[in-house]
Amino acid sequence: MPENGDRSSRAQVLDGLRASRRFVVVTHENPDGDALGSLIAMQQILTGLGKDSAMFIDRGEFPLPHEYGFLPLDGLIRTPPAELDERTMVFLDCGNLERNPAAEAFARPGARILNIDHHHDNTRFGTVNLVDADASCTAEIVYGLMLELGVQPSETIANALYVGLITDTGRFMYQNTGAAAHRMAAGLIEAGVDVHEIYRRVYEDVPYGKLALLARGLANVHRFDGGVLTMTSLSESDYVASDAEESYSEGVIDHLRAVQGTAVAALVRDRRGGADGARKVSLRASDERVDVSKIARQQGGGGHRQAAGFSTAMDWDELVAFLRDQVAAQLARA
Repeated sequence: MPENGDRSSRAQVLDGLRASRRFVVVTHENPDGDALGSLIAMQQILTGLGKDSAMFIDRGEFPLPHEYGFLPLDGLIRTPPAELDERTMVFLDCGNLERNPAAEAFARPGARILNIDHHHDNTRFGTVNLVDADASCTAEIVYGLMLELGVQPSETIANALYVGLITDTGRFMYQNTGAAAHRMAAGLIEAGVDVHEIYRRVYEDVPYGKLALLARGLANVHRFDGGVLTMTSLSESDYVASDAEESYSEGVIDHLRAVQGTAVAALVRDRRGGADGARKVSLRASDERVDVSKIARQQGGGGHRQAAGFSTAMDWDELVAFLRDQVAAQLARA
């Protein structure tokens, strides 16, 4: 049985999953391991219940990150279904509706949305909102719902949920890792997850372009205010020279946050092809006194206390000044 979350909201979500016949399952832009794992698992759970369930990922999100290429995408659609009015929408790991590229299509009058998430700054945009900020990942919430629905995890479901779990807990090293996360891992291993194989798929078998891009990211590191803010950038030319896909930047920021004395790490990256003229900024906090989700929200983004992000048109100097001011202000208040 699940250990966290509002009981009333959980009951309403369970009722919605049981009662509706047709679904479309959705997550946020630039889907990470938790987003994809939760999405795939929920789609498979609903299919196992005999539901008509489509899994939506916008065509602009492809190619997906290399490390998740082994996860199956059965039931995938790349454009919102024409009969959207007939489907209950299940949003997973999505802090606000605008974080989905097809938000306008989904934000229609009368839409029924089940919003399942663990971001503490979730805007509660759903008809029913199951937001459990104490859960280590959205996959943990999906795992609990699966048990309550009486669905036995298939190999696909178990693998997908395990990917969501290990990526959002940093292989069980982040502070969001609780006892429930380890119990979930045990349950998934008992269901047949090959831990070593999943680790190899997600964290090894790295394409050379990803290593080359990491080298460029590390060569561009700058530190500010005595190292409190550690930043790097990846330009369009870095991707081209590395023969790297945009998703290969995943993991670069983890090297920065591990540097001694760093309170906040930031990765600023161009979009391949100059998409929409905006740069993506990823933030990670190593200091408990700093909540990077507050910084991201000021620029229309969001996330967790220790991991957040936003898009910006600011140039490098303006962005550096903004981040330095925000980090200094939070440290001064602590």
